Amino acid sequence: MSDKKNVLVLCTGNSCRSQLLHGYLQQELGDRAAVYSAGVEVHGLNPRAVRVMAEDDVDISYHTSNHVDEYAAVPFDYVITVCDHANEVCPVFPSVAKKLHHNFPDPAKATGTEEEIMDQFRSVRDQVKTYAHDFLRAQFQAS
Repeated sequence: MSDKKNVLVLCTGNSCRSQLLHGYLQQELGDRAAVYSAGVEVHGLNPRAVRVMAEDDVDISYHTSNHVDEYAAVPFDYVITVCDHANEVCPVFPSVAKKLHHNFPDPAKATGTEEEIMDQFRSVRDQVKTYAHDFLRAQFQAS
């Protein structure tokens, strides 16, 4: 099947969780899918998210923080919400998009020393990476 899939990862601010999943899916799927990420608000790309992904050899430093409305015309095959807030306010997409949801903790809300905060980011990154692999196995195994 050569049809390229469109995948949208959606969270509240498109700064951390959606960016992490976007990075892993883009790396794994390559040219099999166009991966987008967006927020129901726009908070800007979190520099700590960029740093923890770089630790795992995934470069998301060029990503931008986008509002979901920018992609209203894209026919998505998958819409993955990565926080409960985005799931609750997720716009209805006029397509056959398969909606998936997984609530990840928000590392941007972490407190403590810089090392403790980075540990929270790493923990969420690792959860997101596991989710990405599960998603790929379930949805893209045949391709």
